[in-house]
Amino acid sequence: MNRRTALALVLALSGLLCGCGSGSGSGSHDEAPSSAAAERPFWRAEFDGEEGVRPSATSWNTETGNRDAEGWGNNELQFYTDDAANSGLDGEGHLLISARPAPAGSRLPCYTREFCPWTSARLTTEGKAALRHGRVEVRAKLPTGTGLLPAIWMLGDNGAEWPAQGELDICEVVGGEPRTVHGTAHGPTYFDENGVGGSVTLPADASTAFHTYAVDKRPGRVTWSVDGEPYFTLTPSKLPAPRDWVFEQDMHLLLNVAVGGDWPGPPDASTPSPATMTVDYVRFYGTGRA
Repeated sequence: MNRRTALALVLALSGLLCGCGSGSGSGSHDEAPSSAAAERPFWRAEFDGEEGVRPSATSWNTETGNRDAEGWGNNELQFYTDDAANSGLDGEGHLLISARPAPAGSRLPCYTREFCPWTSARLTTEGKAALRHGRVEVRAKLPTGTGLLPAIWMLGDNGAEWPAQGELDICEVVGGEPRTVHGTAHGPTYFDENGVGGSVTLPADASTAFHTYAVDKRPGRVTWSVDGEPYFTLTPSKLPAPRDWVFEQDMHLLLNVAVGGDWPGPPDASTPSPATMTVDYVRFYGTGRA
């Protein structure tokens, strides 16, 4: 397509012009389409470092547990840890977020049962980096399989309790739908199964290749895209009455791989182990806090 050719040129120019700092290093990475040739991210994480090193605490918080978080609101089966086996660098410029069966005898307290059968990781930029208006891009390869729910998403920094806090799911790939990417918004009167969003079908399973998952967040408009191709745009007019639009605020990023729970259902013998989200980079363009 002509648009893809133009975007490839943009990409080349961006690589030459962007000498920005990094949230986790600043090495060379494969690029994905960007919307402006001279545009530079105001915050970025590139994940350069030695194998087995955890992501920088300067840029990332690591949330842990399960029971006290009430199964993370979805009756999930994973216990989030701060172990490098669940979130660490691979030594080749990537962050690996891996869900794994819990070690024998680990006795990790769970909300829906006595002990969690899986471990995983949940990283956030809360209090460290946030996007107000502009675009967030995450280039990643997502795990697929029964009972898995990898997610790249954002929460509002307005101090309200969820769902009034506001949530933008940049991408979710659910259980037995390995080629379907869901992008969804949640707010005060539209949340859980009533969230408003769209979906797109990938040419192959999300676990087979890197894709750039993005949200472009502008005043009165949020657009979801994969590899530079938009597939859903949300405006206040698309919300149910009273059209509570809560996205004109700073929003921080979250990366996690959930296992089991209300949406994907339970894992089974076919569920891959480890189930790994491989993140090449995260970039914020526009305005916000870093």
